[in-house]
Amino acid sequence: MSFMVSPGVEVKEIDLTSGVLPISTTEGGIAGLFRWGPVNLVQEVNSEADLVKKFGKPTSFNAETWFSAANFLAYSNLLFVVRALGTAVSATANTGSVANLESFTIQNKDNYLSKANGFSSDTDVLYAAKYPGRSGNSLKISVCDSANSYRSTINLFAATVGNDSITSANIVTTVGSNLAVISLQGLNSDSNATLAALFANVSLTAILAQLTVGDLIDTGNSTIGKQTLKLSSISGVAVSGNIASANITFDNTLKNRATWSSNTFVRSWEYSNLVTKAPGQSQYLQSLGALGNTSANDELHIVVVDQRGTFANAPDQVLEVFSNLSRVTAAKSSDGTSIFYQGTINEGSKYVWFINERSGADSNTSANVESSTNSKPLTLAFLNGIDSTGDDESNVALGTLEDAWDKFKSDLVNVSLLIAGKPRGNTELANYIIDNVVESRKDCIVFISPKKSDVFNAFGDEVDNLITFRNLLNDTSYAVMDSGWKYQYDRYNDVNRFIPLNGDIAGLTARTDHDRDPWWSPAGLNRGIIKNSIKLAFSPNQSERDRLYQADVNPVVTFPGEGTLLFGDKTILGHSSAFDRINVRRLFIVLEKTIARAARVQLFEFNDSFTRAQFINMIEPFLRDVQGRRGITDFRVVCDETNNTPEVIDSNRFVGDIYIKPSRSINFITLSFVAVRTGVAFEEIVGRF
Repeated sequence: MSFMVSPGVEVKEIDLTSGVLPISTTEGGIAGLFRWGPVNLVQEVNSEADLVKKFGKPTSFNAETWFSAANFLAYSNLLFVVRALGTAVSATANTGSVANLESFTIQNKDNYLSKANGFSSDTDVLYAAKYPGRSGNSLKISVCDSANSYRSTINLFAATVGNDSITSANIVTTVGSNLAVISLQGLNSDSNATLAALFANVSLTAILAQLTVGDLIDTGNSTIGKQTLKLSSISGVAVSGNIASANITFDNTLKNRATWSSNTFVRSWEYSNLVTKAPGQSQYLQSLGALGNTSANDELHIVVVDQRGTFANAPDQVLEVFSNLSRVTAAKSSDGTSIFYQGTINEGSKYVWFINERSGADSNTSANVESSTNSKPLTLAFLNGIDSTGDDESNVALGTLEDAWDKFKSDLVNVSLLIAGKPRGNTELANYIIDNVVESRKDCIVFISPKKSDVFNAFGDEVDNLITFRNLLNDTSYAVMDSGWKYQYDRYNDVNRFIPLNGDIAGLTARTDHDRDPWWSPAGLNRGIIKNSIKLAFSPNQSERDRLYQADVNPVVTFPGEGTLLFGDKTILGHSSAFDRINVRRLFIVLEKTIARAARVQLFEFNDSFTRAQFINMIEPFLRDVQGRRGITDFRVVCDETNNTPEVIDSNRFVGDIYIKPSRSINFITLSFVAVRTGVAFEEIVGRF
């Protein structure tokens, strides 16, 4: 405390209101193979739709992992996902060849930034898919960077060159046809038919070069009706005599009242209806006046499309529209947000990275930027995306999966329920998670399922297989094993699949947290009903359940008329203890995490009776609340001179001992029905049997 050196009043505020804040216990975590999304980064997912959006749809190569994640989300709304990946290549949108495909394995944002300076060697590559794999090959990008590329009028009469000219020209589309014929007739004043044909050929070729597949072509007039048709293909030029002709086809037929013929037509950018105007000069450049290039048009529009339907519900769906961006490096919108197109794409797009600039539309400072010289839009399909060798749940390298699971080692990632997904290397992956994640952190549980072959078509060996699998797992109270796989419908591929149950068991645990508390058992008819199950690969009977439960395997059973449910709540501790039950282990995780976090406010305080009393007064109300919610039957907190001895105080330590009597879940029910004679009083026999 400071001392005042002259008269006055000093006001100070001391906060003694610290309390115990609740912690969240419903976060799931999974690492495995996905077809899209950042690699080796922890990403939050809150629904199955969000899983599709961030990590793509399931395939036959990753269905077990994908549906383990989706099944958890059927019970809860918070899952952290890490995508594992070996060597792969991102798809690229390029105008020519790619010199080094491997350099376009762009795993995530940090990986992109570390490689950005090296992309200049592949100048033909203009954009790359956000993440590696074949899924990126479904993308298409279209860039409109000038008023002419947005919309232009094409006159079929080319200018006279020397002795050559075009004497007749038209485009003709017949009612009911999706084909238009463009023809030009050449004339040479010296009556040279060869030169006339050549001029017609060159002129028509130049006209066709102004078209891009996807362009919208305005047809008809006010008399026969107007119709806009989308250009789907352009043929080569054919020459007969001095007439050059070419066919263009549309995605629809001409529906006007009469055949349309004209010597001019208007073409528009395919996605012109998605933006408000043609690219021009941005408001930012206009606002600079003489400080900028007053004559330059710096705007451009960019559209990202799912051409194959990998990301959307159908092919050719527009995924993203970026309008009125700028090629001025410092350009900003009226609210101060950057509109420089490279940064906006990199930060705002979920599907593409910027790699190199399009020729004729360079970016620059406001004073030096120039108008685009491009007269047509640039539309490029993404190519070259490759999934890594062994990118399949059955053969992916175990080290690849372990690298992804390592992201959950840090307690900075707040997870409570880890989903092992498909077993790999028999029990190798599960034991890696046990040894390196849950036993290290001691604040989360991993849920494990056996191999599919242990329970599907095992012909009576299911129990022996399950016990063998369990015995290969390392004993721990931080892991839970179930008895199998369920058969469920995959609506994305219209097939039924067998999926491991660990995602469901973790989901039941999360739902129990929400409906009750973490110290309640997730098993049984009240809280253990499994969703979306057509049938089980193995539904054990009573004698089989007895053997499994003795081996710490939690049976999942289908009871006629009652559904499929979790019928056990053991951990794989391996010996008798309060911690061989899920609810007790999770009770202590909650108590330990919550109290440890609350105890941090005592750091750097004095170890005296005041601090110790403050600690007790903070912890005891929390434990009374847990007791009132049936988590514990009794407790005691000791934090005084008996455990904070002079030696403890002198070593700068602080000791609090917390004794807990946990509540136990009912696993066995005995009902005794005793028949007695009419004249016998119940008081005489109750308690004797």
